[in-house]
Amino acid sequence: MDGSNRTFQVNELTPDPSVVFDPRVAKSYVTYAHRLAARGLVNSSVGGMVIRVAHPDHPDGVCYAKPQGISLEEVEEEDLVITDIPWGRILQGERATTVGHQMNREILRLRPDVNCVIHLHHDEMIAFMAAGYETIRSFSLTYGYLMQKPAHYLPAHLNVEEDVGPIKTFIQDTNCIIMKRHGFTVLGRSVSEAYHRTCVLVSEIKRNIIVEQLCAANGKTPEYISEEELAYMATHGDAVMYPKLVKKAG
Repeated sequence: MDGSNRTFQVNELTPDPSVVFDPRVAKSYVTYAHRLAARGLVNSSVGGMVIRVAHPDHPDGVCYAKPQGISLEEVEEEDLVITDIPWGRILQGERATTVGHQMNREILRLRPDVNCVIHLHHDEMIAFMAAGYETIRSFSLTYGYLMQKPAHYLPAHLNVEEDVGPIKTFIQDTNCIIMKRHGFTVLGRSVSEAYHRTCVLVSEIKRNIIVEQLCAANGKTPEYISEEELAYMATHGDAVMYPKLVKKAG
């Protein structure tokens, strides 16, 4: 926190001179926000993204976020704000963050390995779940190797944007939260990883819809990737997706 026992309100303006905008981080934020929009994944001003950056005066780091009322499609570097993670107070910038920022901050607080969270209200996912499907099955090799943990499914009545309490019960075991009738939230160690996990998730959702339609038409049974295969992919994901980094670390 700030070394004192004081508590803060969400979106309280508490400018911190030691926290300054890093143009590289701001540019990365806007680049990936616009890439999500270019893929047709952004609906109006809903949805969001945060990027965590280490800071010597803030043990959990600080995070870059878009404010209320601005879409990921339209956000520019000058729109961004920087908040702390425990309280959600505004360290740089002036505009308030969205209610979803509380969920993103709690994820960052509980998962020190995660440095980017992307939350989107994805049309096909919401429609797929509303059609009565309970889970998103995998048909591809890329999904398991890149996601590396099974998705966690929340019932439609549970909104962890407004009540973050339940997050601590499952967040260590997943990199993807499926929020029925709402959208999904994807975690990554970097903004690049979170983006590519988002892309592979929406591709798998599309494949689910196509496979179900084709099998309904031809009377065949879908051929899923098994749970055993997915578990193997999860433990070998870095070696497959980032072999140079794994070799260097070894």
